[in-house]
Amino acid sequence: MEKIIQIFKTRDLRNKILFIAAMLAVFRFAAAIPIPGIDLMKLKEFFQNNQFFGLLNIFTGGGLDNFSLVMLGVGPYITASIIMQLLTIIFPKLKEMYYGEGEVGRMKFNQISRCLTIPLAIIQTFAFLTLFKQQGIIATLDLLTTLSTVSMVTAGTMFLVWLGELMTEKQIGNGVSLLIFAGIVARIPTVIQQTVIVWDPAKVPVYLGFLIVAVIVVGGVVFINEAERLIPLSYAKRVRGFKLYGGASTYLPLRINQAGVIPIIFALSILLFPGMIGNFLTLFGNPNLTQIGNSLVNLFQNQLLYAILYFFFVFAFTYFYTAVTFDPKEISTNIQKQGGFIPGIRPGYSTAEFLSRILNRITLFGGISLGIIAILPLILRYFTGARALTIGGTALLIVVSVVMEIIKQVKAQLSMREYE
Repeated sequence: MEKIIQIFKTRDLRNKILFIAAMLAVFRFAAAIPIPGIDLMKLKEFFQNNQFFGLLNIFTGGGLDNFSLVMLGVGPYITASIIMQLLTIIFPKLKEMYYGEGEVGRMKFNQISRCLTIPLAIIQTFAFLTLFKQQGIIATLDLLTTLSTVSMVTAGTMFLVWLGELMTEKQIGNGVSLLIFAGIVARIPTVIQQTVIVWDPAKVPVYLGFLIVAVIVVGGVVFINEAERLIPLSYAKRVRGFKLYGGASTYLPLRINQAGVIPIIFALSILLFPGMIGNFLTLFGNPNLTQIGNSLVNLFQNQLLYAILYFFFVFAFTYFYTAVTFDPKEISTNIQKQGGFIPGIRPGYSTAEFLSRILNRITLFGGISLGIIAILPLILRYFTGARALTIGGTALLIVVSVVMEIIKQVKAQLSMREYE
């Protein structure tokens, strides 16, 4: 309570939190505005009976099941960001732009990601329109309706990207993660209401199992996010004039999970994409394309394969994103410039190699732990047959990670003001 009171007493921090709350309210308002020409009853029934699109609906903040202006959420932007990060491995100029040109280079890189978001949003919107027409959810789909709907939904996606960047600038959580978080939390009352309506005393063990998994996931995410490996640092003594500087000892904290919740979001984006392509291919009259589409859809309906791929992508993206955000060579150079060194390790290349080796080891543990936490609900669903557990576990994982990140950043800003 003291921290909360202190937050609202600090004018700058209070204004930042109120601004973010206002932006999230705008997002929820936009998610409640449906595009005309849709049979909402058939649409909701379609999402209730389809696990794949039900999971996709969770990460658009419930915008899909009422065909709102922001029905795609920030999905196209996440996909564009993944593509751009992968292209840095292929094209050295992109990597130089992102790492070598400082803040200006990152701004150019982000601008390219925004531009790539537009064609991805257009393609995804058209795919959904074609699918809904095939399912009888849309009565008519002429050229004018298609163009207007695609334009509105694409504009809605770019609007959310803009909102997310505005929230990121306030340095209280990542804007994209906050939008996904708001969409998940906004659906909690609906989930509780549905659970009460379909309450079955015979499924009490299933509900208890879900609660146990929820507690395990929360505890695991908190443990992994808080765990650190402390690397000892020593600074040489320096004499300037008649004064002695340096000579202090401190620690370089390396987080077990440097990537946070980003690997989960990336992994789900990758896993959802083939199923979407498969559903889109089944709409064509060509028998070969239909067969390929059905094969893709059936492939990802296999829960064992889905769990294996989910674990693999979470693990791989943990390593990938850690490599993108943490550069041992740069850290080693900064330590050397400040007159610091790791006891027993030579400054420069040896320090960078030592940090890289330690980072690979702790990221191995972090990636495996994050992957296990991600597939725990899938394992429980396999034994219980409860369909909602997969969605609930993944959503819980993201919610806890985002809340932990917000708490850390708010505490950091409070500490900075207390120091001042």
